[in-house]
Amino acid sequence: MSGIFDVDIAPAYSEGAASAFRRLMDEIHAQERCVQDVRHTDPRDDKRRIEDTKGGLLADSYRWVLDNTTFQQWQQHPHGRLLWVKGDPGKGKTMLLCGIIDELHRSMLTTTLLSYFFCQATDSRINSATAVLRGLLYMLVVQQPSLIPHVRKKYDHAGKSLFEDANAWVVLTEIFVDVLQDSSLRTTYLIIDALDECVTELLKLLEFVAKQSSVSSRVKWIVSSRNWPDIETRLERAGRKVKLSLELNADSVAAAIAVFVQQKVDKLAQEHQYKAEVRHAVLDHLASNANGTFLWVALVCQELERTAHRHVLKKLAVFPPGLDDLYKRMLQQIRKTDDAELCTQVLAAITLVYRPMLLKELVALVEPLEDIANDLELREIIGLCSSFLTLREQIVYFVHQSAKDFLLVQAAEELFPLGIEVGHHAIFTRSLKSMSEILQRDIYGLKEVGYIVNDVKQPDPDPLAAVRYSCVY
Repeated sequence: MSGIFDVDIAPAYSEGAASAFRRLMDEIHAQERCVQDVRHTDPRDDKRRIEDTKGGLLADSYRWVLDNTTFQQWQQHPHGRLLWVKGDPGKGKTMLLCGIIDELHRSMLTTTLLSYFFCQATDSRINSATAVLRGLLYMLVVQQPSLIPHVRKKYDHAGKSLFEDANAWVVLTEIFVDVLQDSSLRTTYLIIDALDECVTELLKLLEFVAKQSSVSSRVKWIVSSRNWPDIETRLERAGRKVKLSLELNADSVAAAIAVFVQQKVDKLAQEHQYKAEVRHAVLDHLASNANGTFLWVALVCQELERTAHRHVLKKLAVFPPGLDDLYKRMLQQIRKTDDAELCTQVLAAITLVYRPMLLKELVALVEPLEDIANDLELREIIGLCSSFLTLREQIVYFVHQSAKDFLLVQAAEELFPLGIEVGHHAIFTRSLKSMSEILQRDIYGLKEVGYIVNDVKQPDPDPLAAVRYSCVY
């Protein structure tokens, strides 16, 4: 039975069946706890969320890479161990990797392992080197449980804190190296998206990838990032690598964007019943000004979705090419609304916090939001900021890292007229106020000291929902 459950227990002679079964179940439960504690996020869920946030994955916008000589060299040549996909913001790197993941999943053998991770600088759960290794490791041990003993050698002595204390990176790299050197490790693909959005210990992660990508012929790596010199310098140390530059494949990217534009315009034309000349004008403007940037097209189409048919041609003229110029235009539009001051405070708060925010958490940190009566009005406020923010399942995210970069660099004086430090202090002060008003002894009504955490059932509604961010950060 131990073989059925992917666990190994040493035989104990003269042991009865009942005792052996108990030992087996204890071992199964210990293994399950270990895997649960490795999991900090499930990258499969992150992938689905990212695809949904970006409006879904369009196959024709990434299939070009499958015929790309550099990609085929990496995939087919035994010495092609590391593929680095690099490009400027908004060029579609993340969705390209999502497409590659789907294609690998469809074409690979059932015994092959596929593990991936999506870094996002705006979310502290998934923006560190340790988070990357935990995410990759989690997917590997879920697919090949025989690798779990490499984790348990250290985990059984320390528990979950093994992955969270000051030595987590050191321990995780040791475990990961053991996994990669395991003779039973099956053919494996390891994929890391947006290295530039790993804000904690990026250089260590780059050095680890550069070194380990040359170790095993059974393991192939793909990483993506912006065109950062620091990243290039570190990855140059990898022995067997190939680079796929989106700028050097501008024709392929442009063709993919043309398909993306066509799909977006078809949808707009159908929903808003565009006349032929309006549809043609929109198609022409988007195609002429996209400049190889998917995100620019997506943001303009988002604005057009809210534009009445009769105003579309006039509205087209005000959309400048280039992401930064477009962001400036969107910020100017926000300034003209009746809720300009409120939107500015919302954008400032979301820019400074360390992870995406629940609506209730945002209300706790932005004082004027307390006067808004219901979720519908809150959603309207986020909708006014939709060129920068998106709302999914009551959680507020940036539409893209470049949106946060713009606000921090080019709009900082407007969002933080007294300085970013004052903005952080305002969040700190609001956090203290909210916690002092909401927190109370035995807030979950457990009525007993020493309650086992795993047995606690979260009340609905959760009285801690509004202050969860404040309590942690």
